[in-house]
Amino acid sequence: MRERIEAAFEDRGLLEDEEHSRAVFEAVAALDRGELRVAEKRDGEWSSHAWVMKAINLYFTIAEMETIEVGPFEYHDKIPTKKNLADAGVRVVPPGTVRYGAFVEPGVVVMPGYVNIGAWVGSGTMVDTWATVGSGAQIGRNVHLAGGVGIGGVLEPPGAMPVVIEDGAFVGSRAVVVEGVRVEEEAVLGANVVLTSSTRIIDVTGEEEVVYRGRVPARSVVVAGTRAREFPAGSYQLQTALIIGRRRASTDQKTSLNEALRHFGVSV
Repeated sequence: MRERIEAAFEDRGLLEDEEHSRAVFEAVAALDRGELRVAEKRDGEWSSHAWVMKAINLYFTIAEMETIEVGPFEYHDKIPTKKNLADAGVRVVPPGTVRYGAFVEPGVVVMPGYVNIGAWVGSGTMVDTWATVGSGAQIGRNVHLAGGVGIGGVLEPPGAMPVVIEDGAFVGSRAVVVEGVRVEEEAVLGANVVLTSSTRIIDVTGEEEVVYRGRVPARSVVVAGTRAREFPAGSYQLQTALIIGRRRASTDQKTSLNEALRHFGVSV
């Protein structure tokens, strides 16, 4: 399967061959069943699978547009919505959408949000109202993506790291995480935090600042902040993220996250 997908990605004419096109469909079906992942953690390190991303890109090429009717809703797209949600033990509240080719474990709740192709969402996770999980994003178990959260997706270039939100994390309302940023286990992001690959994530809990880029350390409590920078026209405030503390043992459970946020003065 991988060899045929790699070859077809270099020569799209091969997609006219049944074996190569079937390999693409089989790869996306395996993603939908959770047998393949765009990225996964091995020996403590995350790595992405370029050939799986290539399969998704090729799927967009060969899938045909069709009208999809779901009760009172109608869609016109190349990719259907995910089926057999009851058998999968997944709750999706109308008009929430999980796209075919995404995998959600039993116990996931999707409010009127969106989970795109190639994404992986772990059990016990809540995708709250108007939260979006982009293509290939990896969301751990017992995560809460609060209302309006934007988790970026990536399919190109193949092999780029997707956004990863690890187990037990809480992402507050209207927060945005993109460009392959990794939020490690049980971290808390307050409302309106924006994290890109170049965002300075500054730990201000010690006597001297410690700067991170591209990852939020485990159990960190993060709020939106600003930092002054001099330009020829004057001094201006640029957006940054501040680590203001660590979650305590008393806030390990998701039901206690509001307490954690109140303790550090963080908006949900």
